[in-house]
Amino acid sequence: MSLFLPYEKMWDMPLGGTSDERQIPHWFGNLAFGVVGGVCKLLFRYRVDGRRNLRAFEGRSGAVVVCNHTSYLDVAFVYLGARPSQWVRLIGRESLFKAGHGLLGQILSRVGAFPIKRDSADRTAIKRAARDLKNGELVGIFPEGTRRGKSNKAPKLHSGAAFIAKMGKAPLLPMTVRNAELVKQKGKFVRFPKITVEYGNPVLLSDFDGLPKDERLDGCTWFVMRECFALFYGKPAEEVDMAALFPDAKDYSGYFRENPVPVRTTEELLGCA
Repeated sequence: MSLFLPYEKMWDMPLGGTSDERQIPHWFGNLAFGVVGGVCKLLFRYRVDGRRNLRAFEGRSGAVVVCNHTSYLDVAFVYLGARPSQWVRLIGRESLFKAGHGLLGQILSRVGAFPIKRDSADRTAIKRAARDLKNGELVGIFPEGTRRGKSNKAPKLHSGAAFIAKMGKAPLLPMTVRNAELVKQKGKFVRFPKITVEYGNPVLLSDFDGLPKDERLDGCTWFVMRECFALFYGKPAEEVDMAALFPDAKDYSGYFRENPVPVRTTEELLGCA
């Protein structure tokens, strides 16, 4: 049992998957799941819907898990939703790993997270994510880059999730965390609502080959995020007003209305009945 490891070293170590290399020690992640999962179950009575869409990847393929972002708690529930049999390697902004004189970085790295430089093409982070996907691991990302409604920075659509899926030759899996945004609202006391984690159907980057080459990553990210918000609002994807959610992004509603993307299940995609 390794008590001390440089967290930079853990960023390049596998966590699950098919690699025979030395893995990040599991003891801390299992302990964190027991403690954090127990507290969240007690306080928020959380449940996970559609988890079969995630579980089908186990031992068969990596996947980019994509989630909309409304609360700091999203990070915990993206992690908890996959446990105990799978791990999601979350990509977080670089500054988080330096907080608390590196203590937070040690904690995050122990559960498989690694950093990315915000608003830049961080090749090192992209290579790490692609390697993890090729190793059959799950990589989690919040394409909005910031918490919606909880930051002065307006959410934007970043195509990094689709690019990582392309580099790692892996599908994308939309998910959402409902009601976490209600825990602490401005001017209100802390609340403890029931929280639901839900996974949608997987999406293949190749389904967007009909778009111009320079728009495929943006169009794919737009589509996957619309799936996330459809889960979040509990409505059909076609009813999600993406133009209102992302006023600075190109609206692909008309294109996908004329060129619907095939609906796939994880079982069909991976050929596992």
